[in-house]
Amino acid sequence: MTSDQSTISRRDHVAGPAGATRLFAAGSADLASHEAAFGPLPAMDLALLIDELLQSGLDGRGGAGFAAWQKLASVPAGGRRPVVVANGAEGEPLSQKDAALLHNAPHLVIDGILIAGRSLGARELHLYAGAKQLVPVARALEERREARIRLHEAPDTFISGEAAAAISAISGGLAIPRDRTKRLSDSGLNGRPTLVHNVETLAHLALIARFGSTWFRGVGTGSAPGSRLITLSGNSAGPRVYEIPTGVHLTEILLSTGIELPSVRAALVGGYHGTWLAADQLDAPFSKEGLAPVGARTGAGIVMTLDSGSCGLAATADILAYLSGQSARQCGPCTNGLPAIARLFARLAYGDTNGKLPQEISRLAVLVTGRGSCAHPDGTARLASSALMAFAADVEAHLRGRCEALR
Repeated sequence: MTSDQSTISRRDHVAGPAGATRLFAAGSADLASHEAAFGPLPAMDLALLIDELLQSGLDGRGGAGFAAWQKLASVPAGGRRPVVVANGAEGEPLSQKDAALLHNAPHLVIDGILIAGRSLGARELHLYAGAKQLVPVARALEERREARIRLHEAPDTFISGEAAAAISAISGGLAIPRDRTKRLSDSGLNGRPTLVHNVETLAHLALIARFGSTWFRGVGTGSAPGSRLITLSGNSAGPRVYEIPTGVHLTEILLSTGIELPSVRAALVGGYHGTWLAADQLDAPFSKEGLAPVGARTGAGIVMTLDSGSCGLAATADILAYLSGQSARQCGPCTNGLPAIARLFARLAYGDTNGKLPQEISRLAVLVTGRGSCAHPDGTARLASSALMAFAADVEAHLRGRCEALR
């Protein structure tokens, strides 16, 4: 009997992985190692799965952070047969966690897709990711012929991983976001109810289905349970993926990975649509509740440090220039607003001492927020606004014709 045919109950086999290293506990991407570490695929009906996810406190790992149980429960029953989509597209340049997961633990993601699909009665299952990431998944599916999951290549663009963009691409259209007012759980792929989950979320779902919510909550904090993947970069180091207990303090993450705190000028948390935090804000816990007081979000689990000899305004200007070119060109805030913000920020970063620049950047950031066809303008505005606050001293220095970081 293959793992895809197993119908054993959860927790009737091996114990769950101890400690925070869970998703990569198999140590290898092959099916035999996967089953040795986690046991066969469990069967779980929809009501029990929703309850376990509710008790676990698992939230989405793709960026928005919606509760996993709510997404599952929002798919209507009794109508058209639903569809399940695993989203592994990482258009965000600073994120590599989903790529690491698909390369090292593809069977855990496949498990999550199958468990979610079977609980909903879905017969159509899809996985959407970049071309390189599809290679290990295709190899894993060769070991599991009964797992009828269709693979779709995501283009290498920033907005390709947005849920509606993924649905558009899978249906044969462009990978750009569509109508924000339409709920995918009601009308997604080809008009059918569609569950879209990030691949890391589905991997955690597979473990919770096996070992239960109490096991999942064995690491992390009461309000931020479980583990999560992060991509850490900056301070002259390339991106590295770590699995951490949710809620651990940012300073602890940096110290445990060999980064000396005095060398950090600031950190960008949440990626290009994230928030700059100044050095004195880095003791915040890495969780939704822990980051909220400093105006940040976990996003897709991204932390990029800025070393003490780098200019935060210049770094932000370069990111804004990139983001302004990633527009789907469906609305005015993206087409006109983002290039204007990028141009103004570049002037501030690279020598223009006009004292009205910060106020004009802030005005445009407020103007584009909430008015786009997707969340791209909101995230870009958030980045620009947070930079003005985190690097306030640098702003004043630049307006005087000097740069504090490069003095």
